Order: sequence, then C-alpha cells, then structure tokens
Amino acid sequence: MTITANHLTKSFSPESRVVNDVSFSIQPGEMFFLLGPSGCGKTTVLRMLAGFLQPDGGEILFDEKRMNGIAPQHRNTAMVFQNYAIWPHLTVFENVAYGPRARKLDVASVQRRVTDALRVVRLEEVAQRKPAQLSGGQQQRVALARALAVEPGLILLDEPLSNLDARLRLELRGELLRIHHETHMTCLYVTHDQEEALSLADRLAVMNQGRIEQTGTPHELYEHPVNEFTARFMGEINVLAPDHPLTAALGGPPKRKLGFRPESARLAGDGVAAIVKRATYLGSKTELLVETATGDVLKLWTDVVVAPGKTLHFQVAPEKLILL
Repeated sequence: MTITANHLTKSFSPESRVVNDVSFSIQPGEMFFLLGPSGCGKTTVLRMLAGFLQPDGGEILFDEKRMNGIAPQHRNTAMVFQNYAIWPHLTVFENVAYGPRARKLDVASVQRRVTDALRVVRLEEVAQRKPAQLSGGQQQRVALARALAVEPGLILLDEPLSNLDARLRLELRGELLRIHHETHMTCLYVTHDQEEALSLADRLAVMNQGRIEQTGTPHELYEHPVNEFTARFMGEINVLAPDHPLTAALGGPPKRKLGFRPESARLAGDGVAAIVKRATYLGSKTELLVETATGDVLKLWTDVVVAPGKTLHFQVAPEKLILL
C-alpha cells in the first residue's frame, strides 16, 4: 500500500500550528521515519494517519483512496505504542489474538495468524505466559506481533524503543530490521533518536516546528544535509560561519556556511593547528575537544589518544566538507 500525505496542517489553538504543510509518501514495503525533537509535530502526523486526529487541511491517501474522515478501524492500520499497551490479564497468545478476533475471523484463521506472528517475533515458547512474566524487550515484541497479526497495510510505530535500556534498544533494533526484511511490512516510524533512524530507515524526513526540513535516505541526510538544523539533528558536526578564517584553510568555498563531521577530520603533519583541550576515550574512538588559533572549539574523533595541552594538525577531505 502506498501512503501519501499532501500538505497536511493541524492546529490545537489559534496561536500555533503543530503541523504546517507537511507532505511525504511511503512506498509499499518501505520503513519510513519521521525524525525530530519533542514537540515538532511528528506524533501528530502519525495520529492523523491512524485516524485518531483529523487534519485541518490537506489530504491522506492510502493508494488512491482518500482517508480524511475515515474511522481508525476502517483504515487497515496497526499501531505499536511506546508503552506496549498490551493487556496484563491476558496471555501472550490472547493479546496477539485480540485484533484478528475483533475482525471476526474464524478460529482457524485466528490460530494461523497468531502462530505466524509469534514465529516472526520469536516468541512461540512464551505464548501462554502473562506480560508480567516477560522482559521489556519481550513485551515490545508482543506488541509488534499483535500489530502483525491483523495483517495491516500500514504499521505505525510511535517511539517503540524509548522505554528500553540501551542494550535492549540495540537488540530490538536488530530484531526490527530482521522482521521488516522478512515481512516487507510498510511502516511509519516516529522517533527523536537519530541512531534508530540511521540504522533502520529506508528513507526519513526530519521535522522541525511542524515542517519537514529534508527528506531522503539516511546517507543523503547525514552526508548532504541542506541546512544546519538537519545537519545537527543527524549527528555531531562542527559548523563555521560564512567567510570564517578556517574555511580557506580547510579548502572550502568562501561566503558559504561550512560544516564537517568529527570523524571526517584526519590528523596530519600539516593543516589546521589546534591545541587539545580535552581527550575522552570512548572505546571505539577518542573524542578530542580542540581549540584553534581563531578561538574556535571543535570536536574531532580519532583512533589515537592525544594528551591535553598538545598541539596537533588536522585536515578534512574536500568531499567531506558539508555546505549548509
């Protein structure tokens, strides 16, 4: 199912427009992300696609069918919530069976769908347990199985990993990627976590104050952001103002705002001189906070430890310079 949002707007008060002229499309089988800070309007967009909210302007199309005004239960969507939202008094099997039974499927069809969904999320062995007997990661997989069991045209995921600790988030990311490759489900995933977006998305849109700043693949948005907001939201970046003295030293064009990622800096025998103010060992890399002769404090990532107080020189390859 192809999902299209055309010029969506939504306000909750006359003073502020939460969603302002938002347009995007999701292709069949695509994992599409809405990425942005809290309050930027991404969850409001998700709730409009689900049918929980109606847009003030614009339209929503599922394939060629206009969905404005269509009730949630008639949209063939399923939702995975941040807080799991599974029934504590029901077994895993009964939780996953809830949707197919609500759609009045026969017993054999319910059994097949639940069995298939639990197999996909690898929870067959806990089918008769209650949610309280499961870990947080298992509970979130139950929520995902419940969504899969109704065989929706679109799955909506509202920050599904934010309640998990760092290790479980990493584990569930891998599981989501595996499940998506296995099922080819069409997904809209809302998050503020750029690592989730980079590791999972086929395409994503960065939102800011109700608008979409840029849409593209993770590689496009990380390597070629169109503005400073997108560049900073997609990861760490050093930004130099137009006509900054370091621009010429790095080989960048004049009169343009310039950026480069910390990992793009390469220690060299010549180049920009800087004094190390702080060195932080992070396991896979060392983060250096350096100060240049111009007084700028920059962040560099290296695979070597340089002691504070030492002077180093660094360069950035021309193709790694980001014009903003």
